[in-house]
Amino acid sequence: MTTIAVFGLGYVGCVTAACLGRDGHPVLGVEINPDKVAEVNSGHAPIYEPGLTELVQEQVQAGRLLATNDVDKAVRGSEVALITVGTPSEKDGGVSSQGVEMVLKDIGAVLRRSGQLYTVVVRSTLLPGILEERLTPMLHEAAGRPDIALCNNPEFLREGSAIRDYDNPPFVLVGADAAAPAQKILDLYRDIAAEKIITDTRTAALVKYACNAFHALKVAFANEIGSVAKSLGADGHEVMDLVCRDHKLNISPAYLRPGFAFGGSCLPKDLRALMRYIEQHALRLELLPAILPSNEAHLRRALKLVQESGHRTLGVIGLSFKAGTDDLRESPLVILVETLLGRGYHIKIYDPNVLLSQLRGRNLAYVERHLPHLAALMVSNPKEVYQHASLLVLGSDVAESLDWRTQYTGDVLDLRRDLARTAPSQAEELERAGTRIEPTSADPLNPPLSAFSS
Repeated sequence: MTTIAVFGLGYVGCVTAACLGRDGHPVLGVEINPDKVAEVNSGHAPIYEPGLTELVQEQVQAGRLLATNDVDKAVRGSEVALITVGTPSEKDGGVSSQGVEMVLKDIGAVLRRSGQLYTVVVRSTLLPGILEERLTPMLHEAAGRPDIALCNNPEFLREGSAIRDYDNPPFVLVGADAAAPAQKILDLYRDIAAEKIITDTRTAALVKYACNAFHALKVAFANEIGSVAKSLGADGHEVMDLVCRDHKLNISPAYLRPGFAFGGSCLPKDLRALMRYIEQHALRLELLPAILPSNEAHLRRALKLVQESGHRTLGVIGLSFKAGTDDLRESPLVILVETLLGRGYHIKIYDPNVLLSQLRGRNLAYVERHLPHLAALMVSNPKEVYQHASLLVLGSDVAESLDWRTQYTGDVLDLRRDLARTAPSQAEELERAGTRIEPTSADPLNPPLSAFSS
């Protein structure tokens, strides 16, 4: 068993302390509020959560949970500290780490005197970078030595079901720079039947924000679909019930990986139709109308990366809107190539799925309008692209079937992954950088994405 000091007996801290005690770990709950200390030591939870007071009482009576305001006693009497103090919003919306910083300084001061081996875990929610750039140096300075491990361990507890969520998390996530402290933290949760994951501290921190943003996005999306449904005379609840029954594409990992912009014959067209209806009926919605502009901004970021590379001779792998199809309609790669050609770039393209002799109908009309000289750009062998290009642009998963890693020795821009590593630029910055995309031709059959036609 590991003796743990839990700093902060608010919502997350009290639930965590009680559950760790229940699972057999001796727990010292550290709290500056004397009323909370007294309340916990009398067997009462300082916050309301179903089943928590009973659980706290059981652990106090069993001697596995003791609250204190004595930091020195708590640190010297434990092997691991879990920091669960609040991280409220600043006036500008940023996250405040002041409470965490105060705790770290107190812990560091004790460790400077005691010299003991110790692991500190931030369970509070903080943006990536704060732990690495601010908290770690602060802890090491306070402790007077650099060997104190500082990790993070995001929690996924909901008010009203916190104990159940503790026992049945989607996974147990630890962010750490070394295996030993990470394993020490995972051992705290050995009785929990969930996947145990170790990653770096920045990724672990952002997972919590990504989850909460996704939850908020789902609420906002369902509400806006409900507004559209009411306007159209449809049943919004039934619409979303049926949407949620699709576990193949809707409620699934499908589409939930960073990559390049979306395109094709369905998504842009259907979104435009929905947006036109929203405009015509003056529905005051914010999320749905933001989808196409967000997609267009992603494409502009790709153009910016190409421009900033300094290369003028490009090889593009993939042209259709996704691998496994020859559909070029509203493919972001077609728009990207069209724009770059208009700016004087020399380009060769390889996409084994796109055979010009087999293009028909609207697909053919689209490419004839946007890339009328496509035949001169396409090659049948990827080696021709490698020989031509000073920059290889990977646009779709066609690249996965090629041995470009060993056959191409120049610079590579992977739009499926490199965009995910690039911080989004504001529209104004993109405009100032000269990265606004303008189409070189109009297409009445499949109009270009709205931001590129203005």
